[in-house]
Amino acid sequence: MKIALFGGTGRVGRAFLNRLAADGRHSVYALVRSEHPNLPNTCCRTLSGNARNPDDAQALIREADIVVSCLNTDGDDTLSVSIQNIIGAMNEQNKKRLITIGTAGILNSRQNPSIYRFESKRRSTRAAKEHADVYERLVKTDLDWTIVCPTYLPDGPASERYRVERDFLPINGKEITTGDTAHFLYTQLECGRFIRARAGLAY
Repeated sequence: MKIALFGGTGRVGRAFLNRLAADGRHSVYALVRSEHPNLPNTCCRTLSGNARNPDDAQALIREADIVVSCLNTDGDDTLSVSIQNIIGAMNEQNKKRLITIGTAGILNSRQNPSIYRFESKRRSTRAAKEHADVYERLVKTDLDWTIVCPTYLPDGPASERYRVERDFLPINGKEITTGDTAHFLYTQLECGRFIRARAGLAY
């Protein structure tokens, strides 16, 4: 499988690439902003560019079977700008499968499922709103998208023992490591269980 990867130099992106390198079954084309990103070259080749540039998104996606985005908010509107470029490129090139990393804040609130978790906590943050904007844009598409929504995300290895729930955070879920988030992301490459859904992750 050929994977177009955005955000490969981030914490989850690197953990995902390390898993792919260990597995050896897939090839990756990653968009990077630096000339020497120190990514595993056993499975990954890179394209210098920026996800905010629609031409770079088009070039990265052209040969892909599946698109994966591990981009973060970057302190600005990078997520919402980039997802529109990704959606546009996928539609133009007739690509369907997209997996992105989101946040548990955009899962449904258990107390009031008609609102997001971050709204129920009254701690509305710019980052959470950016992730919500990505979700709302994807809902309007015909893409086969999945948004992986980890809760508090410390660095750490994969235990491969965690809970997943569609559109909600597992009850009493407090955290999940970058390694286990990358593991779940990896499982979704060939799984249709969470297509057009948010997947809440926690221990």
